[in-house]
Amino acid sequence: MNVRQLAGYLQINEKKIYALANEGRLPGTKITGKWLFPKSLIDDWLIESSHGGLLADRLVIAGSEDPLLSHLIAGLTHEYESQALVSHSATGTPAGLALLARRRVDVCCLHWGPVEDSASRHAGLIRSHPESAQWLIVRLCQREQGFMLAPALDGQAVGIPELYDQRWRWVLPPEGSGSRHFLEDLSAFHALDTQRLNITAILQTERELASLIARNQADIAPGPRSIASEFGLRFIPAGWEGFDMVLPRAVYFRYLFQAILDGLKRPDILAMAQQLGGYRFKQLGRIIWAP
Repeated sequence: MNVRQLAGYLQINEKKIYALANEGRLPGTKITGKWLFPKSLIDDWLIESSHGGLLADRLVIAGSEDPLLSHLIAGLTHEYESQALVSHSATGTPAGLALLARRRVDVCCLHWGPVEDSASRHAGLIRSHPESAQWLIVRLCQREQGFMLAPALDGQAVGIPELYDQRWRWVLPPEGSGSRHFLEDLSAFHALDTQRLNITAILQTERELASLIARNQADIAPGPRSIASEFGLRFIPAGWEGFDMVLPRAVYFRYLFQAILDGLKRPDILAMAQQLGGYRFKQLGRIIWAP
């Protein structure tokens, strides 16, 4: 449909159609300078807007990654087969929130500081997006955060101050990520200078950091205990953080999101969490912030 046809279909004026399209809020495309809108996608958009996603058969997740969540999503994908889609893209927190604000994803995972302050810190982080007036923050778990070390460092007495010695090869996540923020907070607390670190690479995800250490191309990286366990790395604990999901109010009631919350209570998932280590679920599913 062109702009005139869509305006008639939605019974709103053409000026409003242009405004919604230019803001990226309507599913459409420009061809030779003219807007065109696939009717099937417009109908999907109407269902999503009218029913809060209750009828939607997809859940697209971005933001921070977690091995337990990845395992659960893989299981749900196998269970639903072609009937529904649950996907997770490890974009990091800032990019995930930007995608959520533009309605490109349904959920963003984030972790931003110690668990005691996580509710206020997470709320402060998302308030930079005007769209957050319609968002909720839901607690998934608490995770133990610290430092992932190469197996070659086993047996050596290494405390947090010794980690900053320039003989160790560091690999870091990008600035603005949850793990990088954790490192900067911890360094400030111990009066340690991150500028002294021997940084050999910047990688996008914590699993990439762990993989590089496991391949003996780096010695140390910040990250959670669960990912260190996944790659067989030594782990030095430094505290607990809140690992949460940010989502629009309507998505909270979507059956696929509820499947995530229910799935984290399954005996096989809890057994895997215990095997990896570094998880607490006493606040699972709690809405820790609402506007």
